[in-house]
Amino acid sequence: MYGKQTECAIAVMSRLAEVWDGGQVRLTSSELAEARGLSKPIVAKVLSALSQAGLVVGAPGPGGGFSLAMEPREIPINDVFVIFERDNYRQDCPFGGGACGGDDPCPLHERMAAVLEAMDTLLHETTFDVFRTARRKNQVRSRSARKPRGSRKR
Repeated sequence: MYGKQTECAIAVMSRLAEVWDGGQVRLTSSELAEARGLSKPIVAKVLSALSQAGLVVGAPGPGGGFSLAMEPREIPINDVFVIFERDNYRQDCPFGGGACGGDDPCPLHERMAAVLEAMDTLLHETTFDVFRTARRKNQVRSRSARKPRGSRKR
């Protein structure tokens, strides 16, 4: 449903959301690439586009890096999606013949319309805060799953 650059951008933004602390923590493009198993050149290109769109801010030099430009709860995934995807992706018929619908819709029309509507809802109603929240829940869970120091058998 989306291309490699969009996938990379969502991965980068999700990682920045996970570490969000008001913008104090910054991650370099190399750290972001490593954290998500992505190509460094693609991450650098995506960060440039995200910066131009005002979604991330960068600081050069030692201690520099990137952070989200605003709180994760203020950034719907669609804000990233529209930077890298063409506007008319929803009109293309997977059955062929150009635009979807018309006088003689293909056998997949109704099903594809439902999928696209669900995708649209997901993109517009989901913010990057879901990644921040999930990360915090996982950290709490992993901490509580550890045994206290003195409880190991020797």
